Amino acid sequence: MRATKKYLATAIIAAASLALVGCAPTTATGGGDATDAGAPVKVAMLTSQTGPLAAYGAAYTAGFEAGLDYATDGTGTVDGRELEIEWADDQGNPDTAVSKAKDFIGQGYQILAGTAASGIATALAEQAAQNKILYISGPAAADVITGVNEYTFRSGRQTYQDVATAGTFIGDPSGKKVVVFAQDTAFGQGNLAGVQAVLGGQGATVEGVLVAEDATEFTPFAQQLLGASPDLVFVAWAGASSGAMWTALAQQGVFDAVPVVTGLGDVATYGAYGDASDKISFLNHYFGGASGTDAEAAMIEHLEAAGAEADLFSPDGFVAAQMIVHAIREGGDTVDGMIDALEGWTFDSVKGEITVRAEDHAMIQPMYQAKLVQDGGDWVPELVETIDAETVAPPVAGE
Repeated sequence: MRATKKYLATAIIAAASLALVGCAPTTATGGGDATDAGAPVKVAMLTSQTGPLAAYGAAYTAGFEAGLDYATDGTGTVDGRELEIEWADDQGNPDTAVSKAKDFIGQGYQILAGTAASGIATALAEQAAQNKILYISGPAAADVITGVNEYTFRSGRQTYQDVATAGTFIGDPSGKKVVVFAQDTAFGQGNLAGVQAVLGGQGATVEGVLVAEDATEFTPFAQQLLGASPDLVFVAWAGASSGAMWTALAQQGVFDAVPVVTGLGDVATYGAYGDASDKISFLNHYFGGASGTDAEAAMIEHLEAAGAEADLFSPDGFVAAQMIVHAIREGGDTVDGMIDALEGWTFDSVKGEITVRAEDHAMIQPMYQAKLVQDGGDWVPELVETIDAETVAPPVAGE
């Protein structure tokens, strides 16, 4: 069954959960129209090549290229058919992305994938529904993308899975107390709302300690956390004050009193936690070496040969390539056929077994608990536990 419902928990969390319309062209081919059998298949890829999310776009792109090589056995073709893959820069801007998507659609592209920004993904999902094309969003984490319409899929995890993974550090959240420590901004308030929706919905008592964005002294807030006697502290923080904040928590003994959880981001952030690095518990979507699967080994080999390394959003690109190849191979030459091919599909990928849930297109996948350890002069992630996919699976959108 295809879902057209929306799941309403829309929080964006620190694990690189990114939240940063127009009229449909009359030239779109539409969901039921067929292309010439055997003709090259046009695939449009939109991601940030410039702007604040460029690093995420680069990881996604490299992962896609590795995934395409893996899914096509190195041929770059699907059953002998060439893939005409065209990349474009969304610049982290929804208006730019929509404009470029319309241009692709006007040229007859029926497959569109990409973007790390949730605001862009929701705008592209609207274009997909208006024009009846297949859209596979990238690392964008907003829950509302799941189940938004029958034409939209995702290749990464969603916010619910991040927050649910945080909850695994205390086992059954029912009856437990969770304090969200964040800045008093839309970002921080969104995190608080998300934890309330997910862990609060599982029976936890959720409170927030929200700090002014321009604060520079964090000792009183660390003491406030201790005074609350929580079972878990969930930290969502961004910006230049991060180092001072983590130092204050360490100095006041917060780590000795209660598990402190935050999201492990991309490789560039591993050294950002200072003296608190080995004291923080990390929820994680992916880091290089986390899964140990054959697909991961193939991806890492491909990335290293290209001078890149496995990073947070590498699997999102890899999975997108697998989904596109499968949709073309099994779906025939119509968008409706491609949708049918993807709905309910279970396959092996970088993180292990992944299922595209038929009801709402959620990506049911394992998540990770991690910690940072020293390797020479660097901090690197180490796996603590793999969290089973069903343990952190979101409820079906709209139910």
